Amino acid sequence: MWGFRRSILRMFGAQVGSGAHVYPTVKIAIPWNIRLGQDCAVGDCAILYSLGLISIGHRCTISQGAHLCAGTHDIADPARRLLKLPICVGNDAWVCADAFIGPGVNIGNGAIVGARAVVMRDVQASVIMVGNPAQQIRSVTE
Repeated sequence: MWGFRRSILRMFGAQVGSGAHVYPTVKIAIPWNIRLGQDCAVGDCAILYSLGLISIGHRCTISQGAHLCAGTHDIADPARRLLKLPICVGNDAWVCADAFIGPGVNIGNGAIVGARAVVMRDVQASVIMVGNPAQQIRSVTE
């Protein structure tokens, strides 16, 4: 059913690369704000809260239960104006199970965000981030 899901997402305006695997229980808020690279995977119960653009690179894995949240509110504004800040996950990156990626965050190529990590700032390429708030523990190549 991978091809069927890719087709449905494309019908609703998502850009979906060949070989992308979107599991049946993934929740997507606004499909036309989704860009999925070739051969990426978005696991069961992942949430792509795409108020702003969410771009997931080639060969990325977004594991089960991960939450990518591309929307927030301006706390300096008394009206709490909605902000739609993009999220970009680079090629070959892995967002592990139940991790949270906040609005406006860029995850570098080859980076790993550990299970249940909370990421509110950009992640450099080829590093491993864990914890809440997420902190770098080492590079992928160490």
